[in-house]
Amino acid sequence: MTVEHINPTGHLSQIVIHGDTVYLAGMTAPDKSQDVQGQTRQVLEIIDGLLARAGTDKGALLTANIWLKDINDWGRMNEVWNAWVVPGKAPARATVEANMAKPDVLVEIMIQAAK
Repeated sequence: MTVEHINPTGHLSQIVIHGDTVYLAGMTAPDKSQDVQGQTRQVLEIIDGLLARAGTDKGALLTANIWLKDINDWGRMNEVWNAWVVPGKAPARATVEANMAKPDVLVEIMIQAAK
C-alpha cells in the first residue's frame, strides 16, 4: 500500500495518506495575536481545508489531539470546538496542557480522519 505525503517540509508533512486514513500534522494559528478562541477558529479552518484537499471532511474524524498552553482555556477552546464538530460524530480526543514550541501559540490540534 502506498503512502502519500502532501506539503512535505524538512521536518513534517502537513498531510499523510495511507490507505483510507488521513493524518494531519499538528496545526497552529497563523495569527497568534488572537486569544485561544480566535486561534482555535483559525486552526479549525486550516483543518477543514486540509481535510478537503485529502478528499475527506470533519464528518469522518477518527481522533484529535489538542494541546493547550494553559489548560484553564479548555472551556473557551471547547466552545469553538463544539460549534465546529459534526453533532454525533465527535472523534476520540485528548486535550492536555503543554509547553508550546513558541510562546504565542495557545492551541495546537492534530487530526486523523477516514477517507
